[in-house]
Amino acid sequence: MTKTLGELHIKIFADGAERESMMALAANPLIKGFTTNPTLMCKAGITDYASFARDIASAIKDRPLSFEVFSDDFAEMERQARIIASWGKNVYVKIPITNTQREPSYALIKRLASDGIQLNVTAVFTIAQVEGTIAALSPDVPAIISIFAGRIADTGRDPLPLMKEAKALLASFPRFELLWASPREFLNIFHAEEAGADIITVTPDLLKKAEKIGYSLDDFSVETVKMFYDDGKKAGFVL
Repeated sequence: MTKTLGELHIKIFADGAERESMMALAANPLIKGFTTNPTLMCKAGITDYASFARDIASAIKDRPLSFEVFSDDFAEMERQARIIASWGKNVYVKIPITNTQREPSYALIKRLASDGIQLNVTAVFTIAQVEGTIAALSPDVPAIISIFAGRIADTGRDPLPLMKEAKALLASFPRFELLWASPREFLNIFHAEEAGADIITVTPDLLKKAEKIGYSLDDFSVETVKMFYDDGKKAGFVL
């Protein structure tokens, strides 16, 4: 029998940048944290980054919040990271694993982690990047390593072996957590659980599909046929 979300070991973090949705999800005990990024903020129409983020940080203080830097220059990334970190003890600063010039962020990660700043190292795609990140982080400072498993799957590669290998590398670092990022379907939550990931980010739309867990496939078949039938009638199709 398929487990419910509450029976899984993996932690679900809501991914988004719409305040109303975030506040509603904050009332859901299944949601263990929140993440966002500049792309999501742009889509949500956010124009004042600091105002939005500080408002969220003041409203949600009991769960991890990840806010990302938005520069391509490491010195400016560092300046932004230190500001973001000051917004709350539950705040993680998202640092991309590389800049657009293909320069790795390891030196920056090392400086920030050495100063006790909680990081969410993001846009990770390879085991080599995982190894470099582990080497740069401070073992006593909490950190998240976000592997974009969904985007890896978009290339035709199965992300499960990579995620399992990454989890094995993290076995000796109890304060580091592995995050399955960019899920493409609801089933990915169960894939992430199988891989041993600690966290998965889930959009509100994907989370709504939880109501179908264990749903009768026979009933689902009839529902689907009814949808096609009703839409055909609505369109007024004739032959």
